[in-house]
Amino acid sequence: MKRTPVLAAFLVLGLIGCGRKAPEPKVDRATRKALAARAGATFGVLPATMPGADTDTPQRVALGRALFFEKRLSGTGSQSCNDCHRLDGERPSGADEKATSAGVSGAKGARNSPSVKNAGYHVAQFWDGRAMTLEEQASGPILNPVEMAMPSAAAVESVLRAAPEYRERFESAFPGEAEPVTLGNTARALAAFERTLRTRDRLDDFMKGDLDALSHRETAGLQLFLKTGCTTCHNSPTIGANQYQLLGLVKQWDTKDEGRFGVTKNEEDRRKFKVPSLRNAVNTGPYFHDGSVDRLDEAVKKMAWHQLGKELTGDEIASIVAFLGALADRSGPVVPPVP
Repeated sequence: MKRTPVLAAFLVLGLIGCGRKAPEPKVDRATRKALAARAGATFGVLPATMPGADTDTPQRVALGRALFFEKRLSGTGSQSCNDCHRLDGERPSGADEKATSAGVSGAKGARNSPSVKNAGYHVAQFWDGRAMTLEEQASGPILNPVEMAMPSAAAVESVLRAAPEYRERFESAFPGEAEPVTLGNTARALAAFERTLRTRDRLDDFMKGDLDALSHRETAGLQLFLKTGCTTCHNSPTIGANQYQLLGLVKQWDTKDEGRFGVTKNEEDRRKFKVPSLRNAVNTGPYFHDGSVDRLDEAVKKMAWHQLGKELTGDEIASIVAFLGALADRSGPVVPPVP
């Protein structure tokens, strides 16, 4: 059965309540208007385009879309970018709903695959921020021995140059280049396509003036989200993804993953991770860098305790989860290109 974002949110609310339904709050128009203004000042509406999109061309985006679904970019010819960052099917969240993803050999990485949607707005790529741009990130999984396992840039280029349908596409996307079929241009095309993957949700409608875009429960959840202090980490238009934060800021969180420290070797970065964006979070579980938490209500509970030192009630958690449901993406699936 297809599980819609709204249904998913209500299922979580039902689980939290354990059969006891909390009274539906009522939020008047004046409060809604003030709340929309405060949310707009705290978050800001998600921009229409991502940084760098001004130099992208339709030809480059179309090539990137084809490459995103291209299984020949893996060592076994069995895996594409879309296998870990699903954009097609019934739940095109840009993630794969697994704790950690399996690569071509069946081996699994140590970290959860985040959604590719809105990634171009983020401060950096990967949980530890080791790639500063989408272009830098795009080639990483292709050459990673656990993920797509292509042995070298030359191997990637050989596969693409052997496919007649790609020669014309690369020449159109990168005109004037003596040899346009390169791993670097593959990454540039993938990045151009990824910059089109912007989520669309009801919170932006609310902040733009549609005061009925959020239900009473969702509006109360937004109010509580702001009051509780969640915006310490989850702010900006992406509602996160603009900073690194210590996991277990107030109450210790046990993890062997050293996070950003592995990149910078700075002691202050030990166990720091990029704060995840909450846009479409209702559809992108399991949660956290290791995918260790399946349910959104449990993730909210843990974050309030470990990051803020606050123990939320079941009804408070239910309200925040309802608000997060209003961040569900409505943009729909990407249709894979015809081979």
